[in-house]
Amino acid sequence: MTPSPRFNLPARLLHWSMAALILAMLLIGVAMVTSLADYHALVSLHRPLGILILVLALLRLANRRRHAPPPLPADLPMWQRRAAHASHVALYALMLAMPLVGWAMLSAARYPVALAGPLVLPPILPQSPVLYAGLRSVHTVLAYALFGLILAHLGAALLHALIRQDGVFSSMAPWRPRRAAPTLRPEG
Repeated sequence: MTPSPRFNLPARLLHWSMAALILAMLLIGVAMVTSLADYHALVSLHRPLGILILVLALLRLANRRRHAPPPLPADLPMWQRRAAHASHVALYALMLAMPLVGWAMLSAARYPVALAGPLVLPPILPQSPVLYAGLRSVHTVLAYALFGLILAHLGAALLHALIRQDGVFSSMAPWRPRRAAPTLRPEG
């Protein structure tokens, strides 16, 4: 069976919806640390979105285990293949670690993780101001790492879309790739 040149539909939907959610979360996180006036409104949005990202990341992993990604171009240098693999492992690790560390941090502070209405997640760590402070620093460092990795991912996507034009970007694009125009042979 020939592998598909595109990611399956659930993978593409999860990728682009999570991209929007993660970008929103990074912006909300920045706004939370810079705005005291809107802090409570922002944090009440940040917590359930973080859990949603955790659930979607688990769904992505399950989908990826069942559906292999399209192969990379044969002419891609080995160091770029390894970098692509390492960056995807790091992205998945951060998509899982960020919400878990946030949940653990809030548990250590005894802040509830309210999802919707009366639905509140149980604490996953005992109350500890020292643990809270350490996890808050870890959460911040992971957020910076995620932001940097997203920039690298975006740069690689643009490289494949605009310079290499090798189908890597179109394999995850939310739209159908255009068909290449047939090449005309000169008569004669």
